[in-house]
Amino acid sequence: MPPGPDELFGDLFVAVQQRRLFGDGKTFPDMEPRRAPADIMAAWDAQRPQGDDELRAFVERNFDPPPPPRLDPPDDQASIGDHIAALWDDLVVTAQPGGPWSSALPLPSPYVIPGGRFREIYYWDSYFTMLGLAIDGRDALVESMLDNFVSLIERYGHIPNGTRSYFLSRSQPPFLALMTQLSRDPAPDVHRRRLAALRREHDYWMQGENHLAAPGASAHVVRLSDDAVLNRYWDASDTPRPEAYAEDVAVAAGADRPTADVYRDLRAAAESGWDFSSRWLRDAASLATIDTCAIVPVDLNCLLYLSERHIAEESAALGDATTAADYRRRADQRAAAILHYCWIAEERRFGDWHWIERRPTAGATAAGLYPLFAGIATPEQAADVARTAERDLLAPGGLRTTTVETAQQWDAPNGWAPLQWIAVAGLRRYGHDALADMIADRWLSTVEAFYDQTGALFEKYDIEHGRPASGGEYPNQQGFGWTNGVVKALLAERDKQRR
Repeated sequence: MPPGPDELFGDLFVAVQQRRLFGDGKTFPDMEPRRAPADIMAAWDAQRPQGDDELRAFVERNFDPPPPPRLDPPDDQASIGDHIAALWDDLVVTAQPGGPWSSALPLPSPYVIPGGRFREIYYWDSYFTMLGLAIDGRDALVESMLDNFVSLIERYGHIPNGTRSYFLSRSQPPFLALMTQLSRDPAPDVHRRRLAALRREHDYWMQGENHLAAPGASAHVVRLSDDAVLNRYWDASDTPRPEAYAEDVAVAAGADRPTADVYRDLRAAAESGWDFSSRWLRDAASLATIDTCAIVPVDLNCLLYLSERHIAEESAALGDATTAADYRRRADQRAAAILHYCWIAEERRFGDWHWIERRPTAGATAAGLYPLFAGIATPEQAADVARTAERDLLAPGGLRTTTVETAQQWDAPNGWAPLQWIAVAGLRRYGHDALADMIADRWLSTVEAFYDQTGALFEKYDIEHGRPASGGEYPNQQGFGWTNGVVKALLAERDKQRR
């Protein structure tokens, strides 16, 4: 696999990031080297610039800056739906070839980026973006994005967090099976290629399964005390994230355990997409207490269940009864394990399981709606989850991410488009339409109010106070791929109900 910029530029990279030469830690990893890294490092060793001004001048001589953020151009005249339809072309990248030493991973076909500081394609974002593309009849983009993801699996064995070399050590929530269900391409060869990619992705998540004693974990796999197998988020590296190097070093310095363990837990949380949240913390007030790799997440396992079900269905359709039976068995066993470990009956909710301490983690979160989205919950469990969600998670502006207010972006008071969609779709699946409508209407009102004020859409929203969202490692971003997609899908649902 191609080396990341931290590997190519060693102590130059550390100096730039530790001195916080740029306001955003992602800027330097995304810069394009103007010449071979060996030549840049030879010049670095010879000159050893002193002070920030000299260091900045050295970087400017040897690297081209990344393109400016892709912003959501305001349009005071258009309805929000028409604005999103026009915005797709502003967020399309026709190709991402990257220079010979760029951190950008090349892709063969056009795709939609989230926007703002996110100039590359991201894995789980793209499913929610594609919901909107499908509504707007942008089928060619849906197919080309699928082709890109299949290409990544064929080259690297998995879909990385995003298409940068520094993301290759981890993936993101596995939505590829759901993406393929948005395709309208009937060609058997296309289905075979995508099925092969899904099976290879499944192998990535299950690597080490066959040689793992209970209880124990290896890479993404956890074998529990009753020999049930579930999955966790994990990262193959245990160093600071290149795109947040100084931040990770500072967090690890405040921890009371080996820094490598802290770095891997930070990276694993980044793989979850919930970077960061009290969901992963022993102490909600301290990111240094992050414990991601000790947690079996309910949402990840629901997505892998859906992938296994889809692989079984596609294999059967293509005449491979043996593979179909194997993946049906896997899906059934996973569903049973989710119901056993992730259903917290006394609290009437689904949640995560701390596999080392053999206990559920505390507090209701929006991830607890995934078993409804996946169709794993019983009707009685779904009714309990609906009541718990209405009581604990329903906010004035949509569905809460968690009930804990922290400085982390995946906690209250912030709300996120993908979690609204999962909840609404899951509740509708079990007939809880009134609550689904309430969440959808409140979320759409939030997004529309901000659109009326600013002419733009954003990555996240403060759904408690009706003000711009904050928290996390970077400012709220405009664009924004998954917000656009979910708004389009919810508007289409609302229009359908009114007909």
